[in-house]
Amino acid sequence: MAYLGNVPARSFISFERQVFTIVNSQTAYTLSHSVTNENDIRLVINNIVQEPGSGKAYTASGTTLTLSAALVNGTDEMYCVFLGRAVGTVNAPAGSVTTSQLAGDAVTEAKIADGAVESEHLNNNVISGQTELASAPADTDEFLVSDAGTLKRIDYSLIKGGGITEADMFRLTSSKSGDGDITANLERIDDASFAKIGTGMTESSGIFSFPVTGLYEVTSNATFSSDSGGDNCKMNIKATTNNSSYDDLAVGHGGSSGQENTGTATAFVNVTDVSNVKVKFTLSSMIGSSVCKGNTLHNETSFYFIRLGDSQ
Repeated sequence: MAYLGNVPARSFISFERQVFTIVNSQTAYTLSHSVTNENDIRLVINNIVQEPGSGKAYTASGTTLTLSAALVNGTDEMYCVFLGRAVGTVNAPAGSVTTSQLAGDAVTEAKIADGAVESEHLNNNVISGQTELASAPADTDEFLVSDAGTLKRIDYSLIKGGGITEADMFRLTSSKSGDGDITANLERIDDASFAKIGTGMTESSGIFSFPVTGLYEVTSNATFSSDSGGDNCKMNIKATTNNSSYDDLAVGHGGSSGQENTGTATAFVNVTDVSNVKVKFTLSSMIGSSVCKGNTLHNETSFYFIRLGDSQ
């Protein structure tokens, strides 16, 4: 039949072919593909198609081809055609492959172009439809973030935080007179409604050590009963960065003479080393019968410590 223009392709497949190297006196050869039996191949020797079968020219099973007689190298030629292995020779027409022609899970990751899958191809249950966490993520759990348009994963340990992880409070359990460091009669609050957050502070002879590094808010709230002859009782917050020498950070002043007054002092302490950065509290200007009041049943003079964030 004649055609105008290009002759249309009428064959989309050919059959795979294997050419053998003849070895003298050898009757067994290895096939490049496994077969069920000799009827799965067409064997051609010296351009003559051979008859398959036991007692005939050849048999085959698996990858073994067995000849009924040996051939001579340099004289004989042999090849076979795998009748069950078709090889495409012409591409199918554009748009001719539909969903019904694709096997389940046939499209692999290697066949999907980078950036080809966008939001319109994702169901809205991609995340919400999966198993939800019933507790806080583990440090090694990963989140996806967009870094300037590039999607990256990040461990939870690198982004967690934002809440208060340490908060603690102590109080003076009995009144103290005179100047000097507060070294005794200190206790963590033990009221039924009290609770600390985290490990909490450690106190030894009035020296307070921090449980972990961080930036802490330290506050003293002192109640003074002032002598009638003076009105300037003080509570000092002192800190050391070398576990030796202390500096004044903040001072809370008492009020009028002969009265009870409250003096509050607050400071931020940058705890970069829990072995060396510590705080203590010191009374000064405690003239005459002035006292800093303490009580074991409720707070009169108290000290609190809150970790605000990481050390700077």
